[in-house]
Amino acid sequence: MLQLIVSGLANGCVYGLIAMGFVLIYKATEAVNFAQGDFMMLGAFICLGLTNPQFMGLPFWVSVPIAIAIMGAFGYALDLVVLRRMFGQSQIAIVILTIALGFVLRFAAGVIWGHEPISLASPIAGRDVRFAGVVLGLDEVMVICVTAVLTLLLYLYFNRTKLGVAMQASSQNQLAAYYMGIPVKRIHSLIWALSGMTAAVAGILFASKGSIDPSIGLLGIKAFAAAVIGGFGSLPGALLGGIIVGLIEPFSGRYMPSGYSQIMPYLLLFLILIFRPHGILAQVHAKKV
Repeated sequence: MLQLIVSGLANGCVYGLIAMGFVLIYKATEAVNFAQGDFMMLGAFICLGLTNPQFMGLPFWVSVPIAIAIMGAFGYALDLVVLRRMFGQSQIAIVILTIALGFVLRFAAGVIWGHEPISLASPIAGRDVRFAGVVLGLDEVMVICVTAVLTLLLYLYFNRTKLGVAMQASSQNQLAAYYMGIPVKRIHSLIWALSGMTAAVAGILFASKGSIDPSIGLLGIKAFAAAVIGGFGSLPGALLGGIIVGLIEPFSGRYMPSGYSQIMPYLLLFLILIFRPHGILAQVHAKKV
């Protein structure tokens, strides 16, 4: 039972981190980045390319911050070079753009690193810890701990720093923030950078748990469901939704017929949309027009 809970929490934390990326961008721009799962995949492969001996062979603890920084720069450049040119276009145009971007990123990862599953040379992979007489994977424990620390850091960042408060102001009313002297366009680029960095952390944690291939970018669909379940405008809701989805999968796989574990998160999403369409931790704000 404890092993099922820890495994579900670990997967749920990865979903939650990807879902946070969805929420960060949505809160700032009211756009949905359907390439967020592919950001996670790309961050994992960049760390793998830096770390594994058959590629660059850098130490793991050196590769991690470099991979996170690269994904932050990628997110910033994407907004600066591409998305700003979409200003004034409909939200559906941005959605289609990010879907297309996801296909491009998966293709590029396949060309560079191949389409076969490959494992990250992580020092925490394959190691165990004992707790209450139960053997737990160190990788899963690390996923939970890192997610908890990162969530706390994001909370402090958005509530205790001047830049974090500026990001919140921009997300609530872009025009008012602009008149107050906040550089809204730069803030948007920084949020895309932060989203890329969060996705990189999720990808590195996921890669530490097992082999990866370009198709893991499709986990973004499950993370999107988690964001909607938790409340699409809420960062804590995104993490909660991810944990719920992560826990549903192993328990439905253990106690229900084969195949049900894959459909249960979407069944829960269906029920949430019917009975609580704004999510569990809904954040609904009225807008004056």
